[in-house]
Amino acid sequence: MIDIEKANAQAVERFMEARPVVTGMGKALDVVPGMHENLLLHAGPPITWDRMAGPMRGSMIGALLFEGRAKSPEEAETLLKSGKFEFSPCHHHGCTGPMAGVISPSMTCYIVENKTHGNKCFSNLNEGRGKVMRMGAYSSEVIDKLHWMESVMAPTLKNALEAAGGIDIRAVLAKALHMGDDGHNRLDAASVLYTAQLAPYIAKTARDTQTAFEIIKFLGENALSILNPVMAACKTMTDAGHNIEGSTIVTVMARNGTDFGIRVSGLGDQWFTAPAPKVKALYFPGFTEEDANPDIGDSTITETAGIGGFAMATAPALVTFIGGAPKDAINTTLDMYEITYAEHKQFTIPFLDFRGTPTGIDVRKVIEKNLPPRVNTGVAHKNPGVGQVGAGVVSAPMKVFEDALVAFAERYGF
Repeated sequence: MIDIEKANAQAVERFMEARPVVTGMGKALDVVPGMHENLLLHAGPPITWDRMAGPMRGSMIGALLFEGRAKSPEEAETLLKSGKFEFSPCHHHGCTGPMAGVISPSMTCYIVENKTHGNKCFSNLNEGRGKVMRMGAYSSEVIDKLHWMESVMAPTLKNALEAAGGIDIRAVLAKALHMGDDGHNRLDAASVLYTAQLAPYIAKTARDTQTAFEIIKFLGENALSILNPVMAACKTMTDAGHNIEGSTIVTVMARNGTDFGIRVSGLGDQWFTAPAPKVKALYFPGFTEEDANPDIGDSTITETAGIGGFAMATAPALVTFIGGAPKDAINTTLDMYEITYAEHKQFTIPFLDFRGTPTGIDVRKVIEKNLPPRVNTGVAHKNPGVGQVGAGVVSAPMKVFEDALVAFAERYGF
């Protein structure tokens, strides 16, 4: 008979012992496992073009415009419908992508290595908030920004990271949680810490002072500069605890704008999916719930690893962006202790007497307590080409946990 408690302790211990470090950067085609010229990666569980949500379709169109594979949105859409391109989840290739999460072959990716267990994960560069490709926008200004990031910023960041000897993401997050961040939607402190560590090396390796100025300014003004490497870091943590025989710990939560999916450590690479829910959000001026696409993105890997919405008690100011009151942020964290297996050794919450963040979603506890995980997230417009319209909080659908527990019982003979 399997020992579930022992298996879960092992899985969560591996989460917490992982030490992810951003070691470098490289083109997706060169560094991402399985990447090829006609492959486009996306957030969430597997999906086909005909089922894709508006913002994901918009990001796919933007990717082909960025790659130079199409000269117009109409041409891009025709190509995407033709069957010439393969669509695959980021999670199938060691990657994570925020919102639509589209990673195309020519995009530069961060390389994040878990120094404890040796596994690597990847994510692309963050564009900032608003009208950006990950939110489904693909106007000329969006594509122009991406080209600047790829041709100017990425090579300089690569050189700076190598000169710095890498950036320890776990250490940055641990400090930022004590400075008002949650590690997902609020990364103001972490992005400043990240920029501060890189700035001397950007100044040293940039081709001229103007380039250094532009890059440091871009990173410093983007409160989500560190989000993408944080997501890849969190994936190295949860991947380290994946495939533990007999474990009921969730190792992936992800959404593609149509489906919400999870994977469970002791159930291999099987996805359990349900319709993606709508986000309870605070909308930007001029937008309402009618404009919103259902929940989307791989960024729930942060909650899966024990931060993000699970650490909202560290970031009460976040409610000014997602709605609600400061006590809601604290109550969310307190609720998440009820469905997790451990308290994190590295990530602690000052407001709760430095308790570790709730870590390791246990499918059994979710069902027992009838309490789904809660996450905070951005909201994309339901139509391609528009971009972000708000941010808020959403609960995962209970069905995915119910189905996973049934599958667990069948596999292990309970």
